[in-house]
Amino acid sequence: MSVDATTVRRIAHLARIAVGEDEVAPLQGELNAILAFVEQLGAVDVTGVEPMTSVTPMAMKKRVDAVTDGGYAGDIVSNAPETEDHYFLVPKVVE
Repeated sequence: MSVDATTVRRIAHLARIAVGEDEVAPLQGELNAILAFVEQLGAVDVTGVEPMTSVTPMAMKKRVDAVTDGGYAGDIVSNAPETEDHYFLVPKVVE
């Protein structure tokens, strides 16, 4: 894939970056180099390679999924003008 000068100007416009005419050619070369590198990465055979979260093997830290704080529903809705079964009641706003 190759980027031309028009595409560089469009990318700069979309990114809201002010690019002068003297900067278009160097940016075009840099973008083409980046895209060439990405194409090289796409050619790498990764079959059999497991996805990883780190370069060092480690197990994810897990915690027990338990409620450690709670049981305050009555206290939370105590200042509400209207409640029902520990839920806030609000007026209907959509007709």
